[in-house]
Amino acid sequence: MSEHGSFDAKRWASTGSVDLSAIQQFFDGGIPFNAFVGLELVEIERGRALARIPFRPELIGDPTRPALHGGVISMLADTIGGAAVFSVTDPGDRVATIDLRVDYLLPGRQQDLLAEAVVIRVGNRVGVASVRVWQPEGKHGDESIAVAKGVYTIKRGA
Repeated sequence: MSEHGSFDAKRWASTGSVDLSAIQQFFDGGIPFNAFVGLELVEIERGRALARIPFRPELIGDPTRPALHGGVISMLADTIGGAAVFSVTDPGDRVATIDLRVDYLLPGRQQDLLAEAVVIRVGNRVGVASVRVWQPEGKHGDESIAVAKGVYTIKRGA
């Protein structure tokens, strides 16, 4: 994530004890909306998550360009930011969005969307993640189409 600095896996390695494979199963099969849009959790590690939404014509929001709907982009940013924060929690903890800021940089083209989130900070009740959303095969290689910052509440031992 060059726009947000490098990811330091060692920083988060001993944080949280939630089973990462359980997060994978939950995001891939336990959230109906993720399945509806085709979201795939590609990678998950402590403090970092990577996801993909395969392109489908139904995701177009502006048929005159055509461009992907901004809601699809923000949903991906929100979901993957939450997954990254969830990765540094403990079993029984719950995570929910408090705030999400999305800066749209370019219109989304008719191709897959990818997003990577890294945890910036996690405390006892709040976690913050930085997210980059991009598409492969842009004019200059992978092109960022949005950046986001998500703030998530952590309810411990729910």
